[in-house]
Amino acid sequence: MLFVFHSNGFSQGNLDNFRSHQFTSHRVVEANDKYSHSSEEAFVRARLAWPPSDIYLRAFKSQNELELWGRNNSDEEYRKVKTFRVCAVSGTLGPKRRQGDKQIPEGFYFIEEFNNNSEYHLSMLLNYPNYSDRAQNGSNPGGNIYIHGGCLTVGCLPMSDEGISELYTVCLSARLNGQTFIPVHVYPTRMTGRGIAYLIQQYGTDTSKQQFWAYLKNGYEYFERNHKLLPVIYTPEGNYAN
Repeated sequence: MLFVFHSNGFSQGNLDNFRSHQFTSHRVVEANDKYSHSSEEAFVRARLAWPPSDIYLRAFKSQNELELWGRNNSDEEYRKVKTFRVCAVSGTLGPKRRQGDKQIPEGFYFIEEFNNNSEYHLSMLLNYPNYSDRAQNGSNPGGNIYIHGGCLTVGCLPMSDEGISELYTVCLSARLNGQTFIPVHVYPTRMTGRGIAYLIQQYGTDTSKQQFWAYLKNGYEYFERNHKLLPVIYTPEGNYAN
């Protein structure tokens, strides 16, 4: 049996409450005032509507990069809007396996929560651990993995305060425009021939990592060919089946 992740929408009342709560924060107001216009211009240059209704984030640990992609509807291909810098990393390449290992997770996630009062300026919570992580990581996989400001980390994806303010503005705009779940895919490196060769050279004896990366590579290559996302599907053992 395979398990497929399905998303569910929220009511308009819940969305209005969410909007009101977000804009009680001066950080959100300041970020929106500063970056909404330039973000709109970036989307227009990519031939995309603003506010966005369908965005996708893709991070690469080795390159310290986080890409922002968008599309206007599910029939279109995603178009790249901007690349942000991830300003610090912790741990090594490979998935997060337990609480306290300082690893940045790798895999297929979505934004679960917007924290407008984060101690790291602004932050967006990933749904780590997902089904794959829970199935493979035992009873103590850890949690509280964010994209956040502050430029420091023990397992999150940190950006500068300016970077997270801009990205938060875009993601919040998409959320308020109806995108319930914003996908975030985290890779060890770009899964090109050169990238795979590097992973084999550095971690060739680690069969567990190599098998895990083979699953991620399928999703990476599909997106490179089609600029669309496969549905996130898990086997009962917690492997990605896409």
